Amino acid sequence: MFDSQCDLAALVYEPDQNPDEILRDFASDLKARGFRAVGLVQLGHHCVDAPRLSVVLIHTGQEMQLFQDLGACATGCRLDVGQLLDAGAQVAQAIDQGADLVIVNRFGRQEREGKGLSYLVERALSADIPVVIAVPRHRFADWIRFADGMSVKLRCDRASLYAWWSAVSARNAGPIGRDHQTVCEVLK
Repeated sequence: MFDSQCDLAALVYEPDQNPDEILRDFASDLKARGFRAVGLVQLGHHCVDAPRLSVVLIHTGQEMQLFQDLGACATGCRLDVGQLLDAGAQVAQAIDQGADLVIVNRFGRQEREGKGLSYLVERALSADIPVVIAVPRHRFADWIRFADGMSVKLRCDRASLYAWWSAVSARNAGPIGRDHQTVCEVLK
């Protein structure tokens, strides 16, 4: 069951779509409007396409390399998990300092296995901070299992993302009392 006002949103993209550009522009727009978005967005589309795979920490503008050089004969993704976890630690610290939104660049193999940046989703939601994450269409079933079905599925376009944010931010605009529960928590 999907709830249109759930604090957790999956920006589901096809192989020919670029969720990174949408998320970067969205974070910039939020910052210009006075919101504090924290998280990271990938620069480049895939490990294979970007031998210098990197992310930008949207709350600081810092770029971090996530690519490790495995040599000329190496095949497959060259993700440096240590660098990924370092970036995640910086996002976790930013969450602890307060945020209006957390953006997680991808739901990938690491996150599917409960590793990588998956803990940031729980950390943010535990602090009542909405989360948006880019999810490739071919991993959406894995995402549903990970999120226990409690997620909004967004098309990979600006209009869908902004409509979700408008509903979530309007609902969260007032002071949150101690007994506040998100829609996702109520439906669990």
